[in-house]
Amino acid sequence: MSTTIPKETLTFFKKLATNNDRDWFNEHKPEFKAIETKVKAAYNYLGELMNSHDQIEKIKIFRIYRDVRFSKNKLPYKTHFGGSFARKKPELRGGYYLHIQPNDESFIATGFWEPNKEDLLRIRKEFEMDDSEMRTILNDKAFKETWGGFVGDELKTAPKGFDKEHPAIDLIRRKQFIFTKKYKDKDVIAEGFLEEVNDDFKKIRPYFDYMSDVLTTNLNGESLL
Repeated sequence: MSTTIPKETLTFFKKLATNNDRDWFNEHKPEFKAIETKVKAAYNYLGELMNSHDQIEKIKIFRIYRDVRFSKNKLPYKTHFGGSFARKKPELRGGYYLHIQPNDESFIATGFWEPNKEDLLRIRKEFEMDDSEMRTILNDKAFKETWGGFVGDELKTAPKGFDKEHPAIDLIRRKQFIFTKKYKDKDVIAEGFLEEVNDDFKKIRPYFDYMSDVLTTNLNGESLL
């Protein structure tokens, strides 16, 4: 099993970026398939590492073909690999994502991309009632050094039914609850990169434990499972 991201991954995507058409890709498809096999093995290896501290239910590597039906960008191929790691549902919430792209555009992401209406309201109600535990997690030194603060979409003002002057309005108005960390190309192809990603993912655990607890209980703390 591959324990590194092969160097040729980044080289191939750089070439594809300047030759993003079907003729070029079909000519170089055997090269891509060989790289893809190694990268899939690397993602699976990372999943094994993550299972030492979490319960990963599913690993999904996204296809290189772009869905251009509703996009102004009609280029047929992505110039990156992306893969998600789903936690065991329903008790474990949140997800992980690893993105491999040249020119220092690789990154990892964790959190909640598109919480459904019910989950979003439950999270907001929790922050309205008590945001202290979330603040403690966000302000932890080791957590902050790795993950920084929340990124993603947020409302410009308070959601309906919430006070725009509430002390936790910065959290309440969020629509996504995501953290990201970027990596340089030299880091991505280095020995030990996947172990570093695993260590970074491990540091998100206090946040996931908290959010899983929130999303599997009602406002009285009673289990919904």
